[in-house]
Amino acid sequence: MNIKKILVFLLILITGVAKSNAQQSKREDMPAGKWTIEQANTWYAQHRWLVGANFLPSTAINQLEMWQADSFDPLTIDRELGWAAKIGLNTLRVYLHSIAWKQDPEGFKKRIDQYLGIADKHHIKTVFVFFDDCWNKEAKPGKQPASKPGIHNSGWVQDPGQPMSADPKLFPGLEKYVKDVLDRFGKDKRILLWDLYNEPGNSDKGNESLPLLRKVFSWARAAAPEQPITSGIWKWDLEELNAFQIQNSDIITYHDYEEPEWHLRVIQMLKTHGRPLICTEYMARTRNSRFSNILPLLKKENIGAISWGLVAGKSNTIYAWDTPLPQGNQPAEWFHDIFKKDGTPYRQDEVDLIKNLKKPEGESP
Repeated sequence: MNIKKILVFLLILITGVAKSNAQQSKREDMPAGKWTIEQANTWYAQHRWLVGANFLPSTAINQLEMWQADSFDPLTIDRELGWAAKIGLNTLRVYLHSIAWKQDPEGFKKRIDQYLGIADKHHIKTVFVFFDDCWNKEAKPGKQPASKPGIHNSGWVQDPGQPMSADPKLFPGLEKYVKDVLDRFGKDKRILLWDLYNEPGNSDKGNESLPLLRKVFSWARAAAPEQPITSGIWKWDLEELNAFQIQNSDIITYHDYEEPEWHLRVIQMLKTHGRPLICTEYMARTRNSRFSNILPLLKKENIGAISWGLVAGKSNTIYAWDTPLPQGNQPAEWFHDIFKKDGTPYRQDEVDLIKNLKKPEGESP
């Protein structure tokens, strides 16, 4: 993070603090339906420390392969969530996809319910993600492509994609999707919260994503789920997007793949808003964002900790974003993920750390 970005980020956050303070003193200025700071903190206090991972079954290359009827794989999901629970993970962040809903709304919701049943059996709460601006621009229904050897997330797809995310003519269909899912699961205790839009502005979209971001918050507020809603900030120079996300999120979520000293600065600044914090993406070993140096920091600060990746699989997230290995050979060090495909930990010391940090205070290792 360079000096310019830090200054921009400070300006954004100072503005956000002013807005937050104004909201506390003049509640009518707060977006309609947004939780108060007191409501948000009361909700957060009801949960034990949240620690988990972003989850895609190892047999799926992307969200569509996870959720389409022909490739939905409850046996693998059950097995891999069992590994997660065994090391103390209690929260998983899972991406949905509008195309899977469009194909078969009722079947899609049944599969969501089936997934939630499996997660609940393992005492795992779920964070569901609706839209996403990352990776491949266009998603297509049906059989998904094979993984490209050695390339990180070679088959991951945006939702709704480019240029669809900037086309208002498509928004009514997306509204039906969001409201249908929220109407069905908005009171489901197995769901921790709703992450409405992952990394808006990514893939060089910038403020082109702001209209859809505004709409999805509006749709979610209209559906009035009992769970909190959020959209995580991730890039500090996207000023308008960041301001909107912070102003409208019940719980502040964020992504940070930096080293501990930079991650701590982000925490210290975001804490000024007075709301609970959940880091919904971190842990990139070759960038020195590791379980060993970030997870203890997040626990000390009482911040929810959701790393990227659970089981190495078709998404190829053991490879770094910008370091492809086209021959498919093993990287010198895994970028993401905790388990090998057979359930063996990539690093035993990491899973031991997770287990020990998850133990109640005063309990011996």
